Amino acid sequence: MKKWEDLPGYMQAEEVRPYYEYLRKKRVSLICKRGFDLLGAGFMLILLFPVLIGISIAIAADSKGGVFFRQERVTRYGRKFRIFKFRTMVADAESLGTQVTMHHDTRVTKIGRVLRKYRLDEIPQLINIIMGDMSFVGTRPEVPRYVSAYTAEMYATLLMPAGLTSQASIQYKDEAQLLETSEHVDQVYIHQILPEKMKYNLESIKQFSFFQEIKTMFETVLAIIK
Repeated sequence: MKKWEDLPGYMQAEEVRPYYEYLRKKRVSLICKRGFDLLGAGFMLILLFPVLIGISIAIAADSKGGVFFRQERVTRYGRKFRIFKFRTMVADAESLGTQVTMHHDTRVTKIGRVLRKYRLDEIPQLINIIMGDMSFVGTRPEVPRYVSAYTAEMYATLLMPAGLTSQASIQYKDEAQLLETSEHVDQVYIHQILPEKMKYNLESIKQFSFFQEIKTMFETVLAIIK
């Protein structure tokens, strides 16, 4: 971990300090976490390569546009990166609506609905994990616009890499349905849903351990199956 004085100024808040001190004592678990990320992501990319090819062909045949969706997100220490996801929406979807996807969003393609249902659109993020932008478990990476709405305590989630899944992801797997009837989607997300998700994310930091993260991964698989 970085030294406290080397953190971005907005993260050097008293609300962040307790989380920092706790994680500083978990260096071995953090090393195990990174090692598992590298080995696990590398193995899964090789294992799922035929699936990646099949999905790519299906996306290209279903609608015009590239196979991948790239978007700027925020990860550890506030660093920005470009996330990899399979494209599940029509081309230039961001210019046609909000950055949050709703349940019956008309921008989502036919193959995109299937990919989203089983979270198959997230598979390319294994590349981000190998690159060090993300981890298997951690706070889902938000776009800069939503990060700018964080409270001082929420910035504690940036002490660790963004994640492919988390307890918040499990609890809010039907987030799109919650936003479906909202007229002001962005405002509802920032002021109602984001604070509730952050309660889970912050609690996960307090309880962080390598084995707790393995448990979260298994719970994610079960949630997808259900």
